[in-house]
Amino acid sequence: MESSTVARSGAAEAIILVKAAPVIGIKHGETVCCAGVDLQGNWLRMYPVSFRVLEDSKRFKRWDRVRFTWRKPTDDARIESRHVDSQSLEITGSMPPAERQRFLDRQFVSSLSAQREKGLSFALLKPVIKGFRVVRKAPDQVAEQQAKIDRFHSQTDLFIPRPAVPVEACPFEFKYHYRTDDGDREGTCQDWETEATFFHWRQKYGEERALREMQGQFGEVLPQRGLCFAMGTHSLYPDVWLINGLIQIRQPDQASLF
Repeated sequence: MESSTVARSGAAEAIILVKAAPVIGIKHGETVCCAGVDLQGNWLRMYPVSFRVLEDSKRFKRWDRVRFTWRKPTDDARIESRHVDSQSLEITGSMPPAERQRFLDRQFVSSLSAQREKGLSFALLKPVIKGFRVVRKAPDQVAEQQAKIDRFHSQTDLFIPRPAVPVEACPFEFKYHYRTDDGDREGTCQDWETEATFFHWRQKYGEERALREMQGQFGEVLPQRGLCFAMGTHSLYPDVWLINGLIQIRQPDQASLF
């Protein structure tokens, strides 16, 4: 854990574990909230990162080892948060599959409340997964998100690479019901690959089958492989924990779900 005196800027190297779904913000435009664990075992929340303006050599993925410079944000007091200089990003390697289990084992916690009592806002959780469900969003919620997406894409510079934000608002939320030492909880999955998988399978199979495939993959197959959650608190609601990333303990034969 970090000491009580936190530097205001510096350099870090971390193993990437989280890439949340891209979002559109007023201040930074299209960004992705990423997180990793540094070489001392501390979580670092990396923000803002816009993948579409990064050079190909800087577009990191999960398990990459990344070096970057940072400063403490002025609008986010969470101890793990770092405002990243995107131009400083450098991929220095990737953690071999044989080392990943031991690396994760050092990070697991069983109580989110205990993390909050320590003043922490990130955690790697190995929960008892009790269910997975797909929830259709309210029409006004989808319409609001779609309007924001449409405005963003209408202003996109033709000379900048294609945005990562989908052109369509996802009509569903994907939720897990799970148990920790604190009791039963339910959370919405914000992992980038979850929404991407839905859109990919809907295009391939149609919506009805895509939802069945989602239920089978995320509700049965992944939990059987030992699924764990990278949890982070909401910036405005410090006691609200979000599922920022899904990490498989036992890796599949293929690196991607699709």
